[in-house]
Amino acid sequence: MLIPALTLRQPWGSLVALGAKRIETRSWRTSYRGWLAIHAGKTFPTAERLLCEQEPFRAALLRDTALNPTRPLAAQLPRGLVVAVAWLDSCLPMETIEPPDEPERSFGDYAPGRYAWYLSQVYRLPRPIPARGALGLWRIELPMPVGDTQAFSDRHDETIKIRQFG
Repeated sequence: MLIPALTLRQPWGSLVALGAKRIETRSWRTSYRGWLAIHAGKTFPTAERLLCEQEPFRAALLRDTALNPTRPLAAQLPRGLVVAVAWLDSCLPMETIEPPDEPERSFGDYAPGRYAWYLSQVYRLPRPIPARGALGLWRIELPMPVGDTQAFSDRHDETIKIRQFG
């Protein structure tokens, strides 16, 4: 199934996959609505690595019981992988929304001029799928119908094809 994908740096990719982040904030809008693959990019700057050990990031990331809380969390997060699929419900200018409560507010940039991408029906992939990310929305061929989490775990080794979206 060919669907649009969005690359997020860590820890935001994992926060979406864990259901802790339901609003992705962007400097650009999209008219697309529907299934969206969430890709955790390979780039992981020092500032973002340090966030992983600060609250509320640390507590949210530790929802993942596979993470060892005695080791640096940043070193354990997946990179260069599709980690989830989610439904993109809407994309609204920041000036038209009420800022969310914590911890969601800490997980995004709600400055004027930006856009809130509302995500729902998040499915974390039990076995993330390797893929090369891209800027903007790009397309990825997933090996099964979206929402079929058993198929994600059974067929994760199939070839992933990427095309620029739009």
